[in-house]
Amino acid sequence: MNNRTTKILIADDTAKFGIRLASQLRDMGYQTLTRKNTASSVLNTVLSEGPDIVITDLTLRDTDAVALMKQIRSHTPKAPHFIVASDIDNSFIEKQVTESGAAYFLVQPLQAEAVHRAVTALSRSQGLSEDNDTLIKITKTIQSLGVPAHIKGYHYLRAAILFTVEKPALLTGITKELYPMIARRFNTTSSRVERAIRHAIEITWERAGSDRLVSFFGFTYSGRPTNSEFIAFISDRIRLTGNIRMSVFPEAYPQAL
Repeated sequence: MNNRTTKILIADDTAKFGIRLASQLRDMGYQTLTRKNTASSVLNTVLSEGPDIVITDLTLRDTDAVALMKQIRSHTPKAPHFIVASDIDNSFIEKQVTESGAAYFLVQPLQAEAVHRAVTALSRSQGLSEDNDTLIKITKTIQSLGVPAHIKGYHYLRAAILFTVEKPALLTGITKELYPMIARRFNTTSSRVERAIRHAIEITWERAGSDRLVSFFGFTYSGRPTNSEFIAFISDRIRLTGNIRMSVFPEAYPQAL
């Protein structure tokens, strides 16, 4: 996905917002569509036009973004990524929306530059070299543990492991170095990176059976591991398997190194 081919559907056909945003994004090189912010209009356009990304308000005329995402995923196995906008800056709402599958939760008034940064970060996170042995090992490892792939913490956690596989010294500076690196890459804040990773680990710990976790870690934790413990253990395990191709890092995250 890149800005020359990415097709963005904006679930708002008003001149005040949707058409203006579409025009600004087209000037940046994206393909854009605007439709009424109703479930049927968005669903029909997704099925007929196949957009890569859907930008929608948290509240549509006849439904909400969470219900819309669920409906679209029930109709197609290739659902687009969702960027949900809201005039309410609330961490609980953001958590509910991202857990339901949104790639990004942005606060209104929505600016074209903010959307551009989100699309760019999303493109990079999805466009990593999937044939790279190191990345495949990391992806398979966290998926085998049950880390949900649709939440932000999944992508942040995978990036954290990628960084620390190449640079183990980052494990001693997670708060001051690692989180800021990931935050720059995904256009967010260090605190949100830390919170999202912790949330991903919490979900994994709750859902995974104790036998699977003991089998993977080789010992029993008295409680959920910290972010640093979880990242360190997996990065060490990946590094010890050998065949690490370091070139994945500058290619995947050129601005962070």
